[in-house]
This record gives sequence, structure tokens and C-alpha cells, in this order.
Amino acid sequence: MGALERWFHLQERGTTVATELRAGVTTFLTMAYILLVNPQILAEAGMPAEDVVFATAVGSAVATFIMGVYANFPFALAPGMGINAYFTYGIVKGLGVDWRVALTAVFAEGLLFLVLSVGGVRTLLINAIPQSLKLATTTGIGLFLALIGLRTRGWWWRAPRRWCRWATCTRAVCSWGWRGCSSSARW
Repeated sequence: MGALERWFHLQERGTTVATELRAGVTTFLTMAYILLVNPQILAEAGMPAEDVVFATAVGSAVATFIMGVYANFPFALAPGMGINAYFTYGIVKGLGVDWRVALTAVFAEGLLFLVLSVGGVRTLLINAIPQSLKLATTTGIGLFLALIGLRTRGWWWRAPRRWCRWATCTRAVCSWGWRGCSSSARW
């Protein structure tokens, strides 16, 4: 374990290999849902689900490996569900953009982000955004994802002359969703 200690400075950071292994397993189990949810969301945009599973797994593994070994920072990285939902429901389905064109725009945005990060402009931009706007953006993304979940469960419908309305739970998927919420609330 000497090599691990030298590379990751475990003792200096007040941790052990066993603690880090438990933390890694816990993090993986916490994030594993992304391997199931990400393909479901992006398949609705027309992307092949099997390819999305592979890209999600490999991309997350490579990014996490680089973060751990190169940056020496114990963070796991994976696709963000908020941006995937925005990609599918906002851009592809909402605006009618083909998923291939939208994915090309995401690639171009990634290159621009890389250039801004290397040049230090990204940090200047982040520091220029007021904290209240950062919090509002996070809240908006969370509400957007909650709305998608409520509609998927059948609890929220679009209504004529209104933005949406609560649904009556007569479908099986809605009933099972309530059971899941009530059982998790007991924990």
C-alpha cells in the first residue's frame, strides 16, 4: 500500500485505503441509477439506448479515473440528468432539432468550454454570476426534473387552458409510484 499512500497522500488527508474503497463503492451505488435513467431519457430523443448505456459507462469511468489519478481528487463524474433532460425535452422534442444536430452542438459547446477553462475566462464568468442566480438556476433545474418525474408517474398532466393539472391516480404506474414514495418516506 506504500505506492497508494505516496500517490494519493492518504495519511496526510486523514484517510485509509479501506475508507476510500468503502467511499468508492458507496459513490458507485449512489450514482448507478444514471446507467438506467440516462438511456431512458436520451432514447426519447431518438438515440439508441444500448449505445447510450455504453457511452455513459465508459465516459463516466474515464472521467472519474482522470479525476482520481490525474487531479488526485476523489470525485466521481457522470452525465448530469438536468442537462440530459433539457437536451431531450427542451431541444430535441421541444424545438424539433434532430438529436444528431443537437449532439453536434453539445460537442461544440464542450470545445468552447475547454477553451474558456484553459484560458481562465470560465472562472471570471462564474465569479461574475450572482449567488442568487446560481441558486435560482439550480432550483429551476430541480423543479424541471421533478415535473418530468411527476408526468412520467402520471401524476401531472397538461390541461387545456391551463399549464398543467394534477391527475387522478387510476393507472397502475401512478399507483405504484405512490407506493414507492410512501415506502421511501418511512425510511
